Amino acid sequence: MAMMQTSDMPTRISAEQHGRANQKINNGTIHHQQRTSSSGRQEKDLDERFSAIAAKMYAEGLPAALVKTFRRYYAQLLAGETGTIPSEQALAVCALPKAESLRKYHQAGMAALSQTVMIKLNGGLGTTMGLAGPKSLIPIKEGHSFLDIIVQQVLHMRQQHDVELPLLFMNSFNTEAATAAALAAYPELTQPIPLSFRQHKVPKLRQEDFTAIDWPDDTEKEWCPPGHGNLYLALYTSGLLKELLEQGYEYAFISNVDNLGATLDLDLLGYIAENAIPFLMEVAARTVADRKGGHLAQDANQRLILREIAQCPPEEIELFQDTKRYSYFNTNNIWLNLQALDKLLQQREGILDLPLIRNAKTVDATDENSPAVYQLETAMGQAISLFSEAHAVEVPRTRFLPVKDTGDLLALRSDLYLLDESYRIQPNPARQIDDTIVIELDPAYYRTLAQFEEHFPDGVPSLVNCRRLSIEGEIYFLLSK
Repeated sequence: MAMMQTSDMPTRISAEQHGRANQKINNGTIHHQQRTSSSGRQEKDLDERFSAIAAKMYAEGLPAALVKTFRRYYAQLLAGETGTIPSEQALAVCALPKAESLRKYHQAGMAALSQTVMIKLNGGLGTTMGLAGPKSLIPIKEGHSFLDIIVQQVLHMRQQHDVELPLLFMNSFNTEAATAAALAAYPELTQPIPLSFRQHKVPKLRQEDFTAIDWPDDTEKEWCPPGHGNLYLALYTSGLLKELLEQGYEYAFISNVDNLGATLDLDLLGYIAENAIPFLMEVAARTVADRKGGHLAQDANQRLILREIAQCPPEEIELFQDTKRYSYFNTNNIWLNLQALDKLLQQREGILDLPLIRNAKTVDATDENSPAVYQLETAMGQAISLFSEAHAVEVPRTRFLPVKDTGDLLALRSDLYLLDESYRIQPNPARQIDDTIVIELDPAYYRTLAQFEEHFPDGVPSLVNCRRLSIEGEIYFLLSK
């Protein structure tokens, strides 16, 4: 079944299994109702088991809406739910509008810019690269960190367009202090609202009995961020969402702090403003390199959904990674209508019930022999399923330049990319190869930032016309002066 395309709105094509998927969902709903109505004993058991966890959360000063939300996910955990979404309930999506077709909305974006804020997700540490501090402080280009470049981008746009354009960082309890210290170097970054707000934290749960773990050696390790899906509740409980609306801000552009391709695009801003779109996800064409990342799909009612690999049944991993079937991946660049978000949160008392992601970890990420725990998380992009008029747009790969490991760092530090006068990362026009570069660094020698710096003491070599770089073994790169 195909829908007629009107204006620039996406066409969604359903799969042949719609009928079977609907039947499966309906059967599942009936089964759930029978199970939960059979006895009040399950609810009593839940209350008894969760009481100690709730007490721990309240003792930390965490808001009631977060405790209620966590209780719902805890109930799912006790019921044996893993948050998986089978392929029968994650159907293919095609024929999305492309960003380059939206240039006619540029002027509308200019008009909406004074009502817009930028939010950067800044809760991550550089643990993958052996760091204990915020990833946003890693030097990335010409001596500038992620944070430096983002701040300069905003300052440039403020001057160029004569707007306030507030910049907000959602920090975790791990990154808040160091980020505040780094931002102190920019006294000119004044604005009518705070520069940051804090992501919540939730207890790590023992896998063996689902109790909140105690770790006296380092009590901070007893807690974890609940995923960037916590953004909405953090905005709500902090009062910041209300403050933004009271000051006349209507739109928010949200992206990961380590993705320097995620700049504020006036065409996309104009698109959501002109069409009253409550939620817009930027997606890009999925390649083999993206097969493990979350992909866009739709349910049997043609409502857009996001499915992460942690939500895929183990027996369907190969199908999950089929880039022809699931051809779009989530860049985690999200556009929000703040009034629509506020209305949704008010209706649900702050509890959005985003799909559960159950992540199996160890309490100490650096010690694989430490006790096994579950971290209950949600993803920001999964809110796409909560807005009936949500949309997705295919954007070019240049809007997705994350740094997840030292291979990504090598690419951005090299001459593959240039930093222009507006502090935007641009592909080097001297590159004569269309293919995206593939970089593979031996993890035994290049995994951590310290190892990387040791092996590239003079900086990184030219990669402008390199298609693939694979390094095995210990090699030092000494550049001639």
